[in-house]
Amino acid sequence: MFRLRDLSFRYKIPLRGSLLVVVTALLVTASLMFREYDALRGDLIASSAGMARLLAKTLVTPLVHDDVWRAFEIVNSPFHTSGRGVEPQAAEMVTVLDARSRVYVSTQPARYPMLADPVRANRDFGALEHAIAHYREFEPATVEMPDSDKLYVVTPIVADGVLLGTLVMGYSKSAFVPRFYAIASRAAAVTLLVIAVLLPASWYWAQRFARPLAELAQSMGQVSARIPDDDEVRVEQSRDELGQVGAAYKAMLKELREKESLKREIVVSERLAAVGRLTAGIAHEINNPLGGMLNAINTFKRHGGADAMRSRTLSLLERGLLQIRDTVAALLVEARVESHPLSRQDIEDTRTLVLADAHAKSACVDWENDIVGTVPIASTLVRQILINLMLNAVQAVGENGNVSCRVYRDSRELHIEVVNDGAHIAPERMGYLFEPFVSERAGGHGIGLWVTYQIVRQLRGDIAVASEPDDTRFHVSLPLERQVA
Repeated sequence: MFRLRDLSFRYKIPLRGSLLVVVTALLVTASLMFREYDALRGDLIASSAGMARLLAKTLVTPLVHDDVWRAFEIVNSPFHTSGRGVEPQAAEMVTVLDARSRVYVSTQPARYPMLADPVRANRDFGALEHAIAHYREFEPATVEMPDSDKLYVVTPIVADGVLLGTLVMGYSKSAFVPRFYAIASRAAAVTLLVIAVLLPASWYWAQRFARPLAELAQSMGQVSARIPDDDEVRVEQSRDELGQVGAAYKAMLKELREKESLKREIVVSERLAAVGRLTAGIAHEINNPLGGMLNAINTFKRHGGADAMRSRTLSLLERGLLQIRDTVAALLVEARVESHPLSRQDIEDTRTLVLADAHAKSACVDWENDIVGTVPIASTLVRQILINLMLNAVQAVGENGNVSCRVYRDSRELHIEVVNDGAHIAPERMGYLFEPFVSERAGGHGIGLWVTYQIVRQLRGDIAVASEPDDTRFHVSLPLERQVA
């Protein structure tokens, strides 16, 4: 079932803003119209009261002299204009009652004949008689009955404190309706104009306000599947509450990314550690029978016969077993190697070793060695790390490729950074890069990076890899707190 509250803020806020504009405009217009209605009614009553006072004073003499015709002329003369009919706010009926509440004279003699009871012609006069009986003032009074379409102005006709009669003026309640409608039409036109101007502005500003909320909600909805990058998250850059929510959301995403990265690092480290323990155990188990077989071959070669075929066969077996021993030995990485502290010359010697391979591929090597003096870390292990990374970089680039290396230190760590512009490493291969026998190039065995990783971890350092087309970077950080053995 559709519910308004389920709408997106992109539509909910503009709709509510538009509704508020329309309701406000209508209320303001209605208020102004009712105020104008009251003003018109007040003007009618005020002008009628003034006219009633004048007529009441003028009628005193005809009533005292019982001059009916003169009284008839007086009540008729103000309300007729030549050729134009009745004025919009003129009384529809003017009747003069004598002291006994009988008709003395009226502008409608056919309906209200002389000396007749006015109640018979108009039931409103019954309520008027009740109002007149309880009225003790000599000023005009307005009498309005809910069930009547007339508004009456009742004025006593008094001479020397004696009540001679009563002047009753009847006005139609709709006398000012045409004027009211004209004012209402103008007010409605102004209201429509205001709505036509305010609605688009309200919709525009409401959309601008709702857009950041909608984008924030859409970005939050992606978190369950993946954590969006910073450039994918568009939040309001302000110091108000919406900006604070956006900043808190971006901070949360940053923490989630760091947590996810740490989780991946832990998984990879645990997997590599498990593989390391397995390969070390296998290597030790292989080395024992391998050493025995090599000893047996050496003994047989020294004390066996001199048959040429047998000697060649034993030599082939010996070379194969030696190759197996070298491969297994590569899996046994020991960080506790007695070595002198690292010096600038150690780094330069490493450069000399890798230049031959670089020249063979016509690769350009950019070398930056910022080491001055000695560094308290085993030089043999650092050189092995550097050689492995440089040889891998040279192998990764094509003909006339570029490899750069920078070695520097700060107060706490030694840093090695090796960069090449060869083929980049696919993201799905990153998690298995440092496992043994996993290689990115044909003919490789994947032992070099495995050994490098093991040495770095045993030295309590970190190794990071970032790869994109034409830019693959290995960065090694080794703490200097561990002294040379």
